[in-house]
Amino acid sequence: MAHIRIFDTTLRDGEQTPGVALNTAQKIEIAKQLARLNVDIIEAGFPITSQGDFEAVDRIAREVRGPTICALARTARADIERAAQALERAERARIHVFTSGSKIHLEHMLRKTEDEVVSASVESVRLAREYTDDVEFSAQDCTRSELEFLIRLYGEAIAAGATTVNVPDTVGYGMPEEYAALIRALRERVPGAAAVHFSTHCHDDLGLAVANSLAAVGAGATQVECTLNGLGERAGNAALEEVVMALETRKDVWGHWTQIATRELYRSSRMVSMMTGTAVPPNKAVVGDNAFAHESGIHQDGVIKALETYEIMSAETVGRSAGVLVMGKHSGRRAFRRTLEELGYGELADDTVNALFKAFKDLADRKSSVTSDDIRALVEVETARVPQTYVLEAVQFQSGTGMTPVATVRLSTDTGSYEEAATGDGPVDAVYRALERITQVPIALEGYELRSVGSGKDALGEVTVRVSSEGRAVHGRGLSTDVVEASARAYVDVLNKLAAGVARLAAPAVTTP
Repeated sequence: MAHIRIFDTTLRDGEQTPGVALNTAQKIEIAKQLARLNVDIIEAGFPITSQGDFEAVDRIAREVRGPTICALARTARADIERAAQALERAERARIHVFTSGSKIHLEHMLRKTEDEVVSASVESVRLAREYTDDVEFSAQDCTRSELEFLIRLYGEAIAAGATTVNVPDTVGYGMPEEYAALIRALRERVPGAAAVHFSTHCHDDLGLAVANSLAAVGAGATQVECTLNGLGERAGNAALEEVVMALETRKDVWGHWTQIATRELYRSSRMVSMMTGTAVPPNKAVVGDNAFAHESGIHQDGVIKALETYEIMSAETVGRSAGVLVMGKHSGRRAFRRTLEELGYGELADDTVNALFKAFKDLADRKSSVTSDDIRALVEVETARVPQTYVLEAVQFQSGTGMTPVATVRLSTDTGSYEEAATGDGPVDAVYRALERITQVPIALEGYELRSVGSGKDALGEVTVRVSSEGRAVHGRGLSTDVVEASARAYVDVLNKLAAGVARLAAPAVTTP
């Protein structure tokens, strides 16, 4: 079993994410969190590129203890000297020297011959070794490079003093099997390979960065370069949290370990998301909002009985709260009852739970997810419900600037279904006038209150009305994502409370077929 070193490049390659720019204070805070996460190496920046980058690397080197602090440099004396200067006060320092290995890069970017690239690389590694005994060497675009040239280039770099050799899939071109074969071939054929660490640096252009990194580990790589949340150029880098948890969860496959404090993963992810302004997709593995959430009734039933039915790792392992049951239209009755119990409604009778479950399903068809506040409101309305003399079947209304509001309401009783239309000062007034026409119950509206249950555009609207009728004062409540419908339900609740205390009213005169 080998120790796989985690080389975090969030502050260097991750900052190259389009639209991301971190200031020095933010970089230091992230670096300190990376130290709490216990990464092995922090690539803090590229000092030659700007004074700001130099200052950030310099301060991280001075203030952050634990991980090795690394600075990037091209095969140029000025780059290496600037990197060395920024790292002067690091507890442990590494200079990362890079060039390119593919013919495409040599011809169009470097405009150098293979001999020139090898010569510059050897000279640069030797210079870097004058400042630190920890030197990493990389050749960009290895997955599109000639194997024989890579063997020569890496062999010369090792002979010059490189202690880690990185084999980047810079453009995310490689497939897991061929990338593993490349790592294996280099380890077998490069002179001096047994004395150094082999590293991966994979990009996600084809969605294979994590898969390629793990394939390389299987082929003998002992370092993985990655970023939190998979940030980086174009489609990003291998996601640190995914690599780490794959190695942790499937030790039976990989047989290796990392020193990462996994309970710091979620906190680290959130910090980077907040400071870079890049949202974590809800379906993101390990750290996404839905990573430990269950909505399907079958899945919810499984995790209620035993978490391992649908969770291969616990949420607490990565620093999150326990997995949650997301209440939505796919949720089952067992999960709904479990949620009621967690909200303190475990003593409800079965018939009440059945009625609540139906109301919940109706609501879930209108909302993407149903919150705890929604469920509490449903319970409050249901437990206060009286026998249903009147049932609201439908509400329709038209209203707008410059037009008279009109509403049509259909109400059912044990004597039939009744429908009326009316106009009013607004859509709620029109609905109430239509209900008055149907029922002929004398009602005076004394108070009307509307509030939002929860937040968001699809939040429930709760309407409370206070009315008087023939000397009696009655309160009614209604819930709906549509406030006009909620208003109608509140009025019907009043009608049912009045009916529960007086003789049944005569049937209305107007009926529908």
